[in-house]
Amino acid sequence: MSHDHTHMSGGSKDKRVAIAIWANGILTIAQIGGGIFAGSLALIADALHNFSDMASLVIAYAARKIARRPADAKMTFGYGRIEVVAALINYTSLIIIGFYLVYEGGMRIIDPPEIKGWWVVWLGVVALTVDTLTAVLTYSMQKDSVNIRALFLHNLSDALASVAVIIGGALILLYDLRWVDPAITIGIAGYVLYLGFTEIGGTVRTLMLGVPVDLDVEVVITALSRVDGVIDLHHVHFWQMEEHKASLEAHVVIEQNAWNHFEEIKREIKQLLKQDFDIKHSTLEFEHSGHVDIDSEFCEHG
Repeated sequence: MSHDHTHMSGGSKDKRVAIAIWANGILTIAQIGGGIFAGSLALIADALHNFSDMASLVIAYAARKIARRPADAKMTFGYGRIEVVAALINYTSLIIIGFYLVYEGGMRIIDPPEIKGWWVVWLGVVALTVDTLTAVLTYSMQKDSVNIRALFLHNLSDALASVAVIIGGALILLYDLRWVDPAITIGIAGYVLYLGFTEIGGTVRTLMLGVPVDLDVEVVITALSRVDGVIDLHHVHFWQMEEHKASLEAHVVIEQNAWNHFEEIKREIKQLLKQDFDIKHSTLEFEHSGHVDIDSEFCEHG
């Protein structure tokens, strides 16, 4: 559940994200150009890592804009789910980039090229400055947004990667250790792959209409079964439309004597779902104990 601790307007937050996008975009171009000129694959790897973070910033920025659009006849659930789709594309591209960098790094360890150490050091310093700026811009916003918090943590990791690039450039200048550059590249690529594979799972789970990770199905069903008048539940489905929006649908069988009070039972169930499990969207179908839909499975989500 989100809480705005910063008391900033939506427009002010959007401006901060926009500044971070431009800063990371300029840095990405500078690092790729500098990496090609200096012959440093580590710089290019760091640039691609920064580009992935910039893409994440763009996704977050666009989602903030698009999510404000109201639901309509074509999108009755609204537009918030576009962020999940974009995140899947982003993480997939991140994994592909990671594998490519591992391959290129391995080839360069076998045959290390000439590298301009000073270019590596100075562009590493620039990258560290931009990463720090982005972290400062997103620090106050990350308190009330999981997505922005992920971006903040990514930028801290970017800063560490930039420090590694600077150290690599210094070792090249001092000791002509050209193998250090592809070794750092493989290290950055490994971290990129770790992020991609660990975070893509939640995105796929959401798109597959999986049960929210922090929701215990048995606990919810047990709680609903204890509501006065409820004797059975079946055709139960849990899913997650957006990052913070868990949903439920279920057939609720109520006692014959309580049939005239199903509106009160429904109100109690919805209040229970909202207060105890943060499920604000629920679709309930009530069945008389003498007319149960016997063809429905208890829990069809698996």
